[in-house]
Amino acid sequence: MRDTEPLEGREIAPESPIVVAPVAAVVAQVAPVAPPAVSRKPLPKPLSLQPLSTRRGAPVPGLDRRTSERLRKGQLPIEARIDLHGLTQERARAALDHFIASAVERGLRAVLVITGKGSGGWSDPWSTPRSGILRANVPRWLHEQPNGPRILAFSEAQPQDGGGGALYVLLRRQRERE
Repeated sequence: MRDTEPLEGREIAPESPIVVAPVAAVVAQVAPVAPPAVSRKPLPKPLSLQPLSTRRGAPVPGLDRRTSERLRKGQLPIEARIDLHGLTQERARAALDHFIASAVERGLRAVLVITGKGSGGWSDPWSTPRSGILRANVPRWLHEQPNGPRILAFSEAQPQDGGGGALYVLLRRQRERE
């Protein structure tokens, strides 16, 4: 990434520092009615998926170390993929739930869920992020019902498959019932 260059006509915008007016000047101008309440929301931490731990054995019941490594390295064959770019949270959640249920029903083992990285930009420090919502929420949705019981493990994808904007998902095998 060190040797990348911006596209022609585009420049990387430098981060602008937040300018805060001196408190003494503001207090001198306004008669104190109540103590000033400054509610500044902290910036969210970047998404950090815990990689599958393979040093101490299988981290998930039913997942051996070799399969865990192959998932993490992107060496399992991707049997289906879904791209959630441009969808609202509500539509993305419904599409993801349907995709996972369909993949399990078809007996698929490894799928790719593309969320996109999002620009990570903020319109101002006190607002919610403009993008990256799906990237932050999809891992949670994979743990929740109805997907949780269907999924054995997931890991951030390799750069050739989308990197931080995609997830490899390993589905549980459905045992035939007699």
